[in-house]
Amino acid sequence: MFENCTGCVMCSEDNGCVSCQQRLFLLIWRDGIRQYGACVHACPLGYFGVRGQEVNRCIKCRSPSCESCFSKDFCMKCQESFYLHKGKCLNTCPPDTMAWHSSRECQENCEAAPWGSWSPCTKQGRMCGYKWGSEIRVRETLRSGKEDVALCPALSESRKCRMKRHCPGERNENKRRSKEERKAMKKKKIDAFRVA
Repeated sequence: MFENCTGCVMCSEDNGCVSCQQRLFLLIWRDGIRQYGACVHACPLGYFGVRGQEVNRCIKCRSPSCESCFSKDFCMKCQESFYLHKGKCLNTCPPDTMAWHSSRECQENCEAAPWGSWSPCTKQGRMCGYKWGSEIRVRETLRSGKEDVALCPALSESRKCRMKRHCPGERNENKRRSKEERKAMKKKKIDAFRVA
């Protein structure tokens, strides 16, 4: 005989609750060939609650490896030795995914777009005046999940590049300076010779 009829509207001596008060869920489970019912405020692990016009029911998750589900076929949390992937509980994560042991989920690897063009060759913000500089190219992520930064391939890369050693107009400036310096030196020599 089943004695707990708390919250029941109708209760059977052999099977427990048959219907519940409006705010409660009817939880039905089997023990061998017998079926039992109880009225609960929240459905236990392995079940999800469905509110209806006549009765609110706790419905068992379809997968036995599912600890809590949103609907019969969509799991939200798996039992300890399984990984959650797209609402299913799996023994191992599928290809192109990575197992996150902390959350027990399979995270999809990040997909990256093709590389963009290389940037101009620069060093210290200048595009000339040095022998070597560096150039950078970047790419965007196409698809990524919540913790995917660690799963993404490199999104930027740089490489060494040759620069124009002399900036435009710099040679003429250097030539002009050299002429002026030579004239000044010549004048110093002449002035020194006159003094002596």
